Amino acid sequence: MRISTTGHPKAGISVCLYAMTLLLFAIISSCTTTKNITYFNDVADSVKWRSIEQAGYVTPVIQPDDILQVNIQTLDPSATAMLNQQSWPTGSSAQSSVNNSAVSPTNVSGYLVDKNGYVILPLLGKVSVVGKTTDQVRDEISTKAAEFYKEPVVTVRFANFKVTVLGEVAKPSTYVMPNEKITLLDAIGMAGDLTIYGKRENVLLIRDNNNKKEFIRFDLNNSNTFQSPYFYLRQGDVVYVEPSKSRVAATDSRQVRRITILTSLLTLMVVIISRINL
Repeated sequence: MRISTTGHPKAGISVCLYAMTLLLFAIISSCTTTKNITYFNDVADSVKWRSIEQAGYVTPVIQPDDILQVNIQTLDPSATAMLNQQSWPTGSSAQSSVNNSAVSPTNVSGYLVDKNGYVILPLLGKVSVVGKTTDQVRDEISTKAAEFYKEPVVTVRFANFKVTVLGEVAKPSTYVMPNEKITLLDAIGMAGDLTIYGKRENVLLIRDNNNKKEFIRFDLNNSNTFQSPYFYLRQGDVVYVEPSKSRVAATDSRQVRRITILTSLLTLMVVIISRINL
């Protein structure tokens, strides 16, 4: 008995080729495009100059468990050394160095703000700091120090102003920032920028606010990011960069095996139908 294949093999080949085309299109479309990895692509290449209103900066206030770096300079070197020594009892300071690289949150030196909102300074005693900015605390310490020394120079800054950057960045970690005025882009830059697999249109900011968690989404493909009131980061913020589908596909070995097997089967079907046609 002879089976007639007139017209059918070609139709079968067409169906297989169509299926393979759809498969290849799905694979290609899952890959990252230039549009997806470009920052602020709503600003056209032809634009030579553009101005956009940026969100205002709000100076952070000191909270319990913050660590302050207080430095007092006087005309008497011995007095200055005594005022700035930081070998205080456990609980009043945290030891080690401060820099703007990735460090453990405990690797910080300074004066720990206690649960009641005070720091204890040598000679000057207890100073209330909670709810105040570092500038306000600096002025208060200057007034106290002026009772003992002539024209003291005081600086106060956060010693543990840390931001955590996680996900699809080159160097995910917790970073101690060099100053208080830090933007979302500063934090991402310190983490080595997003990888090619990072979803720039869906960057998540997690913030503690009065014992509640706030979740804010950023689209780095859009220049309106600069207008967000959350563009400037606060102490303890967490930035999470979600991986794109192409990253998931690249790390999913089972999916890679399925695609390989499916492609092989389709190829085999084309070969078999072609031989039947012959």
